[in-house]
Amino acid sequence: MTAGLAPAALKQLLRSETEEVAVLDVRERGTYGTGHLLYAASAPIGRLELDIDRLVPRRGATVVLVDEGDDDTRATDAADRLVEFGYTDVRVLEGGMAGWRAANEEVFDGVYVPSKAFGEFVEAECDTPRNTADELVDLKRQNSDMVILDSRPFREYRRMNIPGGVNVPGAELVHRINDLAPNPDTLVVVNCAGRTRSIIGAQSLINAGVPNKVVALENGTMGWTLAGHTLEHGQDRVASDPSSGARAWAQDAAAQVGSRYGVPSIDAQTMAKFRDEAETQTLYLCDVRTAEEYEAGHLPGSRHTPGGQLVQSTDSYVPANNARIVVIDDDGVRATMTASWLIQMGRRNVYVLADGLAKAALESGPEQRAVLGLSDARAAFEIAVMRLVGMLPGRDMTLIDLTDSQHFKRGHIEGAWWTTRRQLPDAIQHMPETEMLVLTSHDGIVAHLAAPEIGQHIRCPVKVLAGGTDAWVAADLPLQKGDSQMIGDQDDVHLLPYDYPEPEIEKAMLSYLEWETALVPRIERDGVAHFDVTARS
Repeated sequence: MTAGLAPAALKQLLRSETEEVAVLDVRERGTYGTGHLLYAASAPIGRLELDIDRLVPRRGATVVLVDEGDDDTRATDAADRLVEFGYTDVRVLEGGMAGWRAANEEVFDGVYVPSKAFGEFVEAECDTPRNTADELVDLKRQNSDMVILDSRPFREYRRMNIPGGVNVPGAELVHRINDLAPNPDTLVVVNCAGRTRSIIGAQSLINAGVPNKVVALENGTMGWTLAGHTLEHGQDRVASDPSSGARAWAQDAAAQVGSRYGVPSIDAQTMAKFRDEAETQTLYLCDVRTAEEYEAGHLPGSRHTPGGQLVQSTDSYVPANNARIVVIDDDGVRATMTASWLIQMGRRNVYVLADGLAKAALESGPEQRAVLGLSDARAAFEIAVMRLVGMLPGRDMTLIDLTDSQHFKRGHIEGAWWTTRRQLPDAIQHMPETEMLVLTSHDGIVAHLAAPEIGQHIRCPVKVLAGGTDAWVAADLPLQKGDSQMIGDQDDVHLLPYDYPEPEIEKAMLSYLEWETALVPRIERDGVAHFDVTARS
């Protein structure tokens, strides 16, 4: 049997400066968002095979699994699965979240809480300058000399942005600022959707010694919307690659930041040693460059973790505390700036790989993620897109979509039913009898994982749509919108303010901003985080 761990023992483990532990909450992400441990990563049991190798690459690491408690069996079910995959120190939080609450421990709603709280801590401790939306509008009306830099990933920027804003994801700000604002009299405004990336982005430039006045846009695009101003949509203004002069300035600035915050660098020999020791201490290799740079060539075993997003959501990228984190780029700027923030967040064993890409043998292409427990013989059970097209008119089969509920509502194959992998055995009891069951999901992987499980509950053949719904879309076939034929709890997604229906967005924004600005006292009550923005030298 998997060992249990009492709440007090887990709290002590999380406070350790040497012991590794990764806390994984295996409930659905929507439920996770209603209340979880501060340093618990969201790892829904229905996606565990897809996520576990990325979240906890070392099989000997201590993994603590959390579910709701009481009659919930997800933690023990997940533990059995991890043991099958070779994990040797798997434990279950005794009593789950119910036991944690009963022990009067702090419970946090929302997502990316450590990073969100850290952003608020930085603003309070550093007194990061900020402008309101109305102040920015007044400056624009006065034709003030300024640049507006949107520090989110391009996908988020393209959805909506402050008028005139240029997309410069967080880790790119210091790297490119010298070209974007060569005149020291130019006001630099940094924004995101809410607060964290605006604050961290602005403070990054200040820490780097940018001569310009730098401010964060208070409450980002949410504050802009709430003030009654209009956003742009579908823009593609992206900062160009830094010039040689901008890169030289950024390297010098980042080196000074690294010295100030005690960012250690390692050479290739030390990196090889870390790799050799990866069976005894977890090693995360975080390449913080752009996706295009990563795909052109990266170190084997490294993962694409854009610097701004790594700081924004550490629990999603590096959940094992006291693990080694090696941050990688091509010239030290983005890696050093990112590492400086991880150190200030209280992460230990953070390093920058010096000249890490200069002489190493590199791999090209997108990141390859391991999916544990996926059958090598899965192709034999697939059904091609065009064959499914031919079967749809006769309806001699039932199609079930296991993608997340929000994606299903935005577009699914006509006639498909929706449920989650865990609810699938119960859901089929409410569907018509069928001669064949066809499963699909975003890219088909979750459907493949679910197929042998559901095959034990029904007599008809079970097939998987080859390539999933992505392949359907790639074949230029239509999707149907709507929420009909959805069975089971829709608790698999945590909605952010912009995900709500139009009448509810403003209320959701206000609630979100109120939540975010109230995090620091709750972090202090919890007593595990050790934020420190003071210079080390």
